[in-house]
Amino acid sequence: IPILHRASAMSKRPLSLYASPWTAPAWMKSNGDVRGKGTLKGQAGDKYHKTWANYFIKYPILPPPQFPTIAFTAVKQRDFVVRDLGPALARSSHRTLLIVMDDQRIHLPHWAKAVLGNATAARYVAGLGVHWYLDSIVPPGCSLEATHKLFPDHFLLYTEACSG
Repeated sequence: IPILHRASAMSKRPLSLYASPWTAPAWMKSNGDVRGKGTLKGQAGDKYHKTWANYFIKYPILPPPQFPTIAFTAVKQRDFVVRDLGPALARSSHRTLLIVMDDQRIHLPHWAKAVLGNATAARYVAGLGVHWYLDSIVPPGCSLEATHKLFPDHFLLYTEACSG
């Protein structure tokens, strides 16, 4: 955070930041651990999902010491956005743009159809985050281009990549 403050002070225009909490706390996950692909306990609209939505509102940008992750299906993410995260962001004072998916483009356009095909979810979502690790086996025409044609008002942003 001190580095962000210094960068902001040096910048001639406001900084735009991208952040992701990666996982819910262990007590909220089906596997009881921040690591691994445990899912969020319960269903959209319940206490776990409301608490996770509020976590996004208060999210600190501090990486945990081990690799954290949480698994959502496209339908469960859509329901979470519609019932919990979208309304929580709308009630907050943040001017946050919500990015969904944040995974391999092999999930496109299916993920986009499931989430953005819902008018309520689409209203809360600005775009989709995409990783590039499987790009060599997934042609851009049937993933990125197809998704853009279906949902031209939502951006596609490469959020994670490496060549190692």
